[in-house]
Amino acid sequence: MKIELGRCLLRERLAEAGMTVEELAQGMLYRTERIADFIDNKRVMSLKNAISISHIVGCQVDSLYELIPATAAGSRE
Repeated sequence: MKIELGRCLLRERLAEAGMTVEELAQGMLYRTERIADFIDNKRVMSLKNAISISHIVGCQVDSLYELIPATAAGSRE
């Protein structure tokens, strides 16, 4: 089944981990603005970034975004 990415759930995962955006940015060696862009859906994480973030935050990669079946998102194959 094809999946579309919905809203970024990074803010929720950070809260569950008791981490701040600044702490994640330090762990990723990124500016906080880049992490904020992920959270605000201004930028989509690459798979490489999502894997790194999931390791730092302690969550599964697929829990970083809402996952929407493509048919429910109105997509066509």
